[in-house]
Amino acid sequence: MNYGVLMLSKVIEQNDPNALLRFNITAEDLPTEGERKALRYITEYAEKHGGQAPTAEMVANEVPDFQPDFNIDANYDYLAEKLRKQAALREFVDIAERELPERFSQAQDNPEELFSWLTEKVESLKIRTNVRSSVGTDIKKDIDKFKAEYENRKAGESFRIWRSKFDFINRAMGGYVSSNVYVIYGKSGRGKSAIALEEAINCAMQGANVLIWSMEMGWYEVLVRLYVSISASIGVTKASLDGVDIEAGFNSRDVRQGKLSDEFEVGFMEFLDKMNELIPGNIIVRAVDDEDFGSRKLRDLKADILETKADVVLIDPFYYLDYEKNTSKTAGGDAAETSKKLRRLAGQTKTTVFALTQAEEGEGKDADSELKLPQRKDVKKTKALLEDAALLIAVDTNAEEGRGLIGLNKGRDGGEGQRAEIVYLPQFGVINQLGGSADQFDF
Repeated sequence: MNYGVLMLSKVIEQNDPNALLRFNITAEDLPTEGERKALRYITEYAEKHGGQAPTAEMVANEVPDFQPDFNIDANYDYLAEKLRKQAALREFVDIAERELPERFSQAQDNPEELFSWLTEKVESLKIRTNVRSSVGTDIKKDIDKFKAEYENRKAGESFRIWRSKFDFINRAMGGYVSSNVYVIYGKSGRGKSAIALEEAINCAMQGANVLIWSMEMGWYEVLVRLYVSISASIGVTKASLDGVDIEAGFNSRDVRQGKLSDEFEVGFMEFLDKMNELIPGNIIVRAVDDEDFGSRKLRDLKADILETKADVVLIDPFYYLDYEKNTSKTAGGDAAETSKKLRRLAGQTKTTVFALTQAEEGEGKDADSELKLPQRKDVKKTKALLEDAALLIAVDTNAEEGRGLIGLNKGRDGGEGQRAEIVYLPQFGVINQLGGSADQFDF
């Protein structure tokens, strides 16, 4: 059955050319040139005659190779759905005949690229079959829809809020909400990755499945940092700061180099064996030295999110992603397009996304020693993240002095200008907020 002919015939019979707009019927959906000519004629006629459709006789005169069929019992929704599915199948056949053989021959040594391409094409075709039955959400008609969503949120099923490890962020923002992107940024080597990992661990402690895309550090280095921080949370040893003993974790340098003392090595191995008991959620690390981590496009990230059932995603750093194509042809357009699609991906997957980027370096001697939070204007490489982020989290630390600052520079729900001082001893996994706001201290 030719649903294109039936759809156009129904439009003519009911004098309803706007149906073509409502259901987004285009020439690409129609299988024959006669149908495509009829679509163009109906559309152009309606534009010139106040939204009226031409009569069947007028269409027959203008498009002789289009034969209408007015035996139509089905509604527009049904016809549009069938039409879209037929069009998607035709396009799949065309792709299989025209592109697949060459792609297959080129993929003998790299089948992953072929599978990635096929996945992208199939996802695009699935989207094409969607039929829009209404526009948006009606404040009067969709009350039941609203009530159902309210109950889902009440039960914690529709979205999640993950508490930050740093209390001032919870007070200012209420925590991290799913379907949002949160940007953590700071100068090179000043603690942004360490802070982000603390938040990742804290989410896992609340039961989240966390996916980390680490595009600078290898998997062993990331796991060292994670294990050392987790060990600090249960206080396996003590560290001293200004003469005060602090609950601390294993020495990361010793773990990194495989040089723990015999006593600590026994304790460390016992600690690792208890990981299932210590973390209610989970953390999965994709790292720069993973052999199967060659492609870093957002479609690959989406596949990993679905595979791991991730609730929280950490991208370190954002600018090492394989950027989307710059369709706008403007400077920085690749990053802007990627940022926009990352924001969309967070919404589609209902994940909480932390994206790390770099701040401009300061100048002079004080730039290395003075604690100073970067500002909005200091966001480097990826200015588009400023617009797409729900929150900008600025970081600056000094490991030698054992202290740092965290501040909020942009919050969609407020909180801008809030900041706090932290104890910063990453070698022992100690990264904790001090009791008061940083405004108490003289920086």
